[in-house]
Amino acid sequence: MIGQRQGIIVWLFSLKQAKMLRRFGNVHFVSKRLKYAVIYCNLEETEALMAKISSYSFVKKVEPSYKPFLKMEFENSSPDKAKEYDYKMGI
Repeated sequence: MIGQRQGIIVWLFSLKQAKMLRRFGNVHFVSKRLKYAVIYCNLEETEALMAKISSYSFVKKVEPSYKPFLKMEFENSSPDKAKEYDYKMGI
């Protein structure tokens, strides 16, 4: 069973070692142009993994993703009545 997940953004000097990051979690995305990788891991293991990853020589910077801590319920999220009518009409 998968618990709550958190992303870790790893900025790299070179992409040669990006494949090595698979041992720390699920590699979700690797940007060749900006030289960073996004890794998903368990929320409890985030701090320990960040310290371990940042100790490697090919890593420039390690940042956590703050998405699990953001409030996803927005105020005034109900659509406008006029727009809702237009959507039903197919305009």
